[in-house]
Amino acid sequence: MTDTLWSPTAARIEGSALREYLDWLEEREGGSFADHDALWAWSVEDIDRFWLSVVDYYGVEFSAPWTQVRTADPMPHTRWFTRARLNWAQHVLRHGADSSVALVCVREGGEPAREITWGSLRRSVAAAAGWLRRAGVRPGDRVCAYLPNTEHAVIGLLAAAAVGAVWSCCSPDFGAEGTLGRLAQLEPTVLIAGDGYHWNGREIDRGDVVAQLREKLPTLRHVVHVPYVFDRPAPSGAVPWESVLAEDAPLQFEQVEFSHPLWVLFTSGTTGLPKGLVHGHGGITLQGLMWTGLYCGLREGERMFTFTSTGWALWNMQLGALTRGASIVLYEGSPGHPAGAVWEVAARTRADVMLLGAAVVTASANTGVSPRQEHDLSRLRHVMVSGSALPSAGYHWIMEHVSPDLRIDSTSGGTDISGSFVGGNEYAPVRVGRIGGRLAGVDCAAWDEEGRPVVDEVGDLVVTQPMPSMPVYLWNDPDAARYTESYFETWPGVWRHGDWVTLYSDGSLAIHGRSDSTLNRQGVRLGSSDFYDVLETMPEISETLVVGVDQPDDGYWLGLFVVPAPGHVLDDALRQKIVQTLRTRLTPRHVPDEILEAPGVPHTLSGKRLEVPIKKLISGRPLEKAANIASVDDPDALRWYARFAASRL
Repeated sequence: MTDTLWSPTAARIEGSALREYLDWLEEREGGSFADHDALWAWSVEDIDRFWLSVVDYYGVEFSAPWTQVRTADPMPHTRWFTRARLNWAQHVLRHGADSSVALVCVREGGEPAREITWGSLRRSVAAAAGWLRRAGVRPGDRVCAYLPNTEHAVIGLLAAAAVGAVWSCCSPDFGAEGTLGRLAQLEPTVLIAGDGYHWNGREIDRGDVVAQLREKLPTLRHVVHVPYVFDRPAPSGAVPWESVLAEDAPLQFEQVEFSHPLWVLFTSGTTGLPKGLVHGHGGITLQGLMWTGLYCGLREGERMFTFTSTGWALWNMQLGALTRGASIVLYEGSPGHPAGAVWEVAARTRADVMLLGAAVVTASANTGVSPRQEHDLSRLRHVMVSGSALPSAGYHWIMEHVSPDLRIDSTSGGTDISGSFVGGNEYAPVRVGRIGGRLAGVDCAAWDEEGRPVVDEVGDLVVTQPMPSMPVYLWNDPDAARYTESYFETWPGVWRHGDWVTLYSDGSLAIHGRSDSTLNRQGVRLGSSDFYDVLETMPEISETLVVGVDQPDDGYWLGLFVVPAPGHVLDDALRQKIVQTLRTRLTPRHVPDEILEAPGVPHTLSGKRLEVPIKKLISGRPLEKAANIASVDDPDALRWYARFAASRL
């Protein structure tokens, strides 16, 4: 039986933003919406009317009316709110009193936070948009950035969106090659570049990388220098950031078609050139309002703190909070310097809602820090966890060491939709290892290999009706061939996301890991996250990686790579403990064929383990074809796996 750690009180439900919307919906539709289950069922039965309700409830401002909610074209060719015109940045900046705080900027190391008011933010965006227009930037041009998680990135994006330009940003922890692999595809006109970033108590200089970007992006007409870390003048030919904001201008928003490109988010690019996912103004406006309104429950004056870098989709997702008139906390630095830093920031900035990766929770637990003993986290009502499944121990740690009266919301979605498919809601209890349910407007299911829906067993996560925030198109993919191959090749017209999921009969879910890194042993699918959940609570283990590889003559090899914790080694005693743990806490099928010590586990720059590239290496693929090393956080660790694979051939 799955543990129920927390259940919402009737008073909490009644006072929630979700219940407020459901009460409005009951009047509008003339029916009963007793809970979130009723909302979800209605939302997928009449998906057009659901999204129209979001438009009406949140007062989406169209400067030209729509002719139909959705075209009849199958995915990926569906278009929403045809002929409607709007601007996403206008919806971001329309709430919030001039004197109220919009952005809270915090830097690693405990320095006082810098607060930027709504009035100041609007003035800065207007000035930057005016500068872009004078610089010749027109709708559809690309404005790119190489910036850490600071106000410069928010202002730059809002200014680009205001003029109808297309935005894309790489985090400065990307090297030159990884950044060029993304931004060069876009042929940008303007580059806004910071001089460095902070990490684990160090100042990281990125001046050399910026110089390479300037040299190897031939379409650039203007480079803006942001002196964030180092007090030095702009390089020759670059425009100082202060000059971009120097001249006041009226706050004007280019009115663009609903599907006009807003930003390009890139996939991790672990096995080739990263895919550029193009999201539109209208889809992101609707997604942001729905997610931050109904699921984050944010209201004007509240605060959301997301631990993220500009290179992760969570950075873009958090901006939806601004559409509700809520503030966002921008933290620049390491989550664990000093130990427990993210929780200190949440307390100091009085965050109501927090969004962070599961790995940050695990890392916090391993430090021995107990945030609730050291900080006042009484404002925090809701912790959302993304990036990967939250291990069972993570649920218990949050309840014990952050707050016992906290809604823990494990979510899953991502770069592809700039949002979530599944997550918690105000009616759902918090249960260890379970995600609360499917989000309204998301008609997703688990399918078996024959394309049949399955319940209470593992299947492929599919989405059978379109969503407004699905990519409008992929960059440099004019006939949608790459788009179709990526998501619709298995079942035409049905989005196959590439995750293994169990949809339980009570409506809750569990995500088991990527289906393209499937562990299929004796005809039974095993989720890689199940291994990590069990093993990484062991004090002797720092991190693990599990890979399954088909062998000749229908054989199958299941390998477990273990990175021992400091002071420990992978000896026979630890191997036996691992075997016993997997056998008793999971099943005998989970016991690997080999348990091997590794120096580290390589990840994408957004923190996901490189299961698929390492599987390809062990299957005999050369390193240069198995992975894009510029998109890896620890290239030396990846090279170790390449040598390991070569030694076994």
